[in-house]
Amino acid sequence: MNDFEQSSRYQEPVPVKKSYTFKSIMSTVMAGVVGSAITLAAVNFTEADAGNQLQPQTESVTENNSNIVTTPTSSKSSGSIADIIETSSKSIVGITNIQSQSNPFAQSQGNVESGSGSGVIFKKEGSSAFIVTNNHVIEGASKVEVSLYNGEKVDAEVVGADALTDLAVVKIDAAKAADVIEFGDSSVLRAGDQVLAIGNPLGLDLSRTVTQGIVSAVDRSISVPTSAGEWEMNVIQTDAAINPGNSGGALINTDGKVIGINSLKISQNGVEGLGFAIPSNEALPIVNQLIEKGKVERPYLGVSLADLAQIPDMYLENLPESVDSGTMVTYVDPNSAAAAAGLQEQDVIVGINDEKIGNASDLRRYMYTKLQTGDNAELKIYRDGKQQTLQVALSAANAE
Repeated sequence: MNDFEQSSRYQEPVPVKKSYTFKSIMSTVMAGVVGSAITLAAVNFTEADAGNQLQPQTESVTENNSNIVTTPTSSKSSGSIADIIETSSKSIVGITNIQSQSNPFAQSQGNVESGSGSGVIFKKEGSSAFIVTNNHVIEGASKVEVSLYNGEKVDAEVVGADALTDLAVVKIDAAKAADVIEFGDSSVLRAGDQVLAIGNPLGLDLSRTVTQGIVSAVDRSISVPTSAGEWEMNVIQTDAAINPGNSGGALINTDGKVIGINSLKISQNGVEGLGFAIPSNEALPIVNQLIEKGKVERPYLGVSLADLAQIPDMYLENLPESVDSGTMVTYVDPNSAAAAAGLQEQDVIVGINDEKIGNASDLRRYMYTKLQTGDNAELKIYRDGKQQTLQVALSAANAE
């Protein structure tokens, strides 16, 4: 028998000889008594077991003469997924990116919807309610519109955005925001923890769609192209369905707290259940900076870079054969920290503070995670085939 086949066997009935009338009557009576006892025991066991495992505690059904008193077989549980979703969904909004578009032939200009995503109302302060979303949801918008839980649409103001971490904050009138949702601690997540994703997949027509899954992995590192350059994002992997339009929505735990901001998925033929969210513990510091300063301040070197794999061999002839990785300087901002330190075009950066640099992403990641504005750093470079060390005092800028 293979895995797709099933078969049943039926036994032929065995002929039964007729018995005397008295024996037949006694057998019927005894079978009825035994059958009733077995049935009663089975019913009692099943109900008791169900009460312990599946049913909420209720009063027993009692019988008094002909009056039967009944009680509900189920009750609303404060910890149910439906209750969590009902409460949390009020803080999930839709976000529409509206961009200006001009028609040179018609000599007219108007606004068009460029895309939509999701957002999470997480803070009220004074007259403003703050919403976190993804940078790519609002990037390039001339106007941002927020769709609330009750269906009302209101204009939003962009507070700040950061392309590298793909996070942005917008704000609306606090009187329009019914509820806020708290952030949870993403550091305690483990693979297998149950999570729920809430957002607006494929647009506002499917607003506040809920999908369920588990944490597939934590501390995943994936390379993401952004408008500010390639960036290694630390993310939570989940099999809860995340689709276009879910970006910026909430990944919540069973306590109803946000433990991630849904950001991206792997979409290719044959791939399912690979969604990613920015952990709450990594999102909050960025979000707070955006509220306070409108941007994320990072150390600024002031150069344009190209990895060695992108450089024609004719420009690498002087490099020692042992140098097989690094990033080449293709432009130096004359008013930057790099210019002050003496960096020149065609210098190949291979290390910073004894950390090996394999490409531009390595350099950017080290600077943005290990260093701060005003710090001094030691760059190991090759110039004209010879190794040199330069000291650079990092200045401030929004992004390299």
